[in-house]
Amino acid sequence: MSIIEAIIIGIIQGATEFLPISSSGHLVLLPEIFQMTSPDLTLIGLVHAGTLLAVLIYFRQDLWEIVKAVLRDLSLHQPLASKEAKLGWLIVVGSIPVALIGLPFAGFFEDVFGSPRVAAGFLLFTALLLVLGERALSGKKTTADMTWTDTLIIGLFQALALFPGVSRSGSTIVGGLSRGLDRPTAARFSFLLGIPAILGAGLQAILEIFTVDAQFSGSVYVVSFVAAAVSGYACIHWLLTWVKNHTLYGFAAYVALFSILYLIISSFGG
Repeated sequence: MSIIEAIIIGIIQGATEFLPISSSGHLVLLPEIFQMTSPDLTLIGLVHAGTLLAVLIYFRQDLWEIVKAVLRDLSLHQPLASKEAKLGWLIVVGSIPVALIGLPFAGFFEDVFGSPRVAAGFLLFTALLLVLGERALSGKKTTADMTWTDTLIIGLFQALALFPGVSRSGSTIVGGLSRGLDRPTAARFSFLLGIPAILGAGLQAILEIFTVDAQFSGSVYVVSFVAAAVSGYACIHWLLTWVKNHTLYGFAAYVALFSILYLIISSFGG
């Protein structure tokens, strides 16, 4: 893999992890379309670590306040006394569905549904989800108004992203919209809820590193990691600004067009 390919892989992961257009779908389809070298397990683990670093840095103040509040309220035997502590527990509860389904069955989903054409088909499902989410937008709830039922349902939407081609951020934003959250709140909670999921996926990939031999040079891994972190940070900031005044229909149109074009090209290519 060349340095340019490594940068492209990092940018793809960083951007598509947080934009509602599916990182798994793009990492499967773009190398296929442009005949790029496929990333090995080491590279996959490192670009996940790059996106994790991006979200941790971007939300560092929020996370620090959440951790302090959880520890303080637990020491007072009042675990839900503050809104920051409640938000922390909402993230934990919302992560339960993907942990219960994803950890034991992640390999099954990759093996059964991991072909490029199937990923392209699930991109169409992502487009449909985004359209339905916009049509469901009706509320003004913030994270302070969220219930345990809200976060469990959003967590179930996150579990849909186990299918390659289904966007994790897209599905969780749509889950939030369906529960009456406004668009900026749904996007912000999606990113916070994604931290345990991205951490789990990254750790799983990194653990697999030790079972295989690295295929590429150290410089390839470093530039991919940096590209994923920088592009991820930029896309978090951009999306949180964008959704204040714009809909998700543009992302829906993009993933639908991308999917259809790939399916047409692959059909002619056999």
